Amino acid sequence: MLSVGKKLPPFKVKAVVSADSKEPFVEISNETYKGKWQVLFFYPKDFTFVCPTEIKGFADLNSKFRDRDAQVLAASTDTEFVHLAWRQNHKDLNQLPFPMLADVKRELSGALGIIDENEGVAQRATFIIDPEGTIRFVYVTDLSVGRNPGEVLRILDGLQTDELCPCNWEKGKETIKV
Repeated sequence: MLSVGKKLPPFKVKAVVSADSKEPFVEISNETYKGKWQVLFFYPKDFTFVCPTEIKGFADLNSKFRDRDAQVLAASTDTEFVHLAWRQNHKDLNQLPFPMLADVKRELSGALGIIDENEGVAQRATFIIDPEGTIRFVYVTDLSVGRNPGEVLRILDGLQTDELCPCNWEKGKETIKV
C-alpha cells in the first residue's frame, strides 16, 4: 500500500457530480484539483449499509473541509451508473457536495494497494493529499467498520499547521514548540 510521503499516482476516472440525469458525469484526474488539499476516501460498494453513513458523515463536514481549501472525493470500484442510481435513490446521497469517483478498472485503488484480497473491492481507505500531490495521511479500517470523518478533519487541521501537534490536538489549541 502506498503510504505517507509517496505521490498520489496519476489517474483519470469518470465521476458522478450530480443526481440530475442531464449532466451527472465528469472526468476527474490527479490534475483536476492540483494545488489543493484533497481528502480521497474509498468505500467498498454502493447500495450497502456502512458506506452511506460514512459518505453522509463526510458530506455533513464538507463545508469545513472547503474552509480548509480541501476537496473531498469519494471513490469505489462501482461504475458511474451505479453511483448515479445510488445517489438518485438514497435520500442522504441525493445532494452530495463532492464527486463520487468510479474506479471501475481498479487502476487507482490498485496503484494505491488497497484492493481487498477476499472481496476484490477497494478497502475502506482514506488518504489526505497535500497541494503538491504528496500523501500525508493514510487511514484504513476493516470493511465492516466505518471511519470517523471528524478525525480526518482533525488530522487535516494538524497537517495544515505545519507544526508538531500533540495527541488529541484540535484546531485552535497550542502546538508543540521545540
